[in-house]
Amino acid sequence: MTQSNQATALRVRTASEIETTSDLAGRANRYLIEGPDSDRLVALVEHILPPRMLAAPVHRHTREDEYSIVLEGQLGVFQDGEEVIATPGDIVFKPRGHWHTVWNAGDGQLRLLEVIAPGGLEEVFRRLAGGEYDPATLPTLAAEYGCEIDFDRTLPLVERQGLIF
Repeated sequence: MTQSNQATALRVRTASEIETTSDLAGRANRYLIEGPDSDRLVALVEHILPPRMLAAPVHRHTREDEYSIVLEGQLGVFQDGEEVIATPGDIVFKPRGHWHTVWNAGDGQLRLLEVIAPGGLEEVFRRLAGGEYDPATLPTLAAEYGCEIDFDRTLPLVERQGLIF
């Protein structure tokens, strides 16, 4: 007997089936587990950032918690005014409701797994990589997903850390 629910059926997503998107700045995302795969309970995205690259402007979520697992490189993290560096094997907890962003704090490639609970926010990454990134319209796009953007906190961070944005 087969089950029709994707979240409960045994399946294998082969490496060739994993969608990857990238933007002109060199940020790449691999969509390993998407919201619909788990009845929107969780999503898992691999983010790949070139050196000194900011992943996103300072923002906060109202619906999702995020957990970043560093695979390679140095992950810079800003949350509510505090800045830390995480290294391979570290896990960073970013609960909903807190202003945060991440960046590649090193001189080599950064790879991290982003666990998003519940799933669904990964669609923003896809839309941004598809060309919808425009600072003038980003707050409206983010609001569709229950997020807020704070450019006033972002620009000092970019300058202080010498980041590409």
